[in-house]
Amino acid sequence: QVQLVESGGGLVQAGDSLRLSCAASGRTFSIFGMDWFRQAPGKEREFVATIAWGSTFTYYAESVKGRFTISRDNAKNTVYLQMNVLKPEDTAVYYCGTGRLGGLGSTTYQYWGQGTQVTVSS
Repeated sequence: QVQLVESGGGLVQAGDSLRLSCAASGRTFSIFGMDWFRQAPGKEREFVATIAWGSTFTYYAESVKGRFTISRDNAKNTVYLQMNVLKPEDTAVYYCGTGRLGGLGSTTYQYWGQGTQVTVSS
C-alpha cells in the first residue's frame, strides 16, 4: 500500500502562485512515477502533470504547460507542483496519484490522496 497526502491549496487571486505538496508513505519503493490531476465541480478528472521517479522525465497537460512545474524530492518521498500565473479555470481539487492504470494522460490510479482545494478568484 502507498499513502499519499496532499497539502498547500488555498484561495488566491488570478496571477498568483501556489505550491502543492504530495507526501508519500508506505511501499514507496514501488513508486515509478507520480501524477497530479484535478477535478472541478461537475467536471471529469483532468490530468495535469507527471514525473518519473528515477529519471528527469516530466510531461504536462497543454492547459498548464509553461505555468506549472512538477518536481520531486526522492529523499523526502515528496512531489511538488509549483503553479504560477494561476487562472480562474485552474480552480479545482488537486490530487496526486501513483500506479497509473492506462497510458499517459489517464486519470485512473492504484493510489491517490484526499486532494487539496485550489480556488482562483478573478
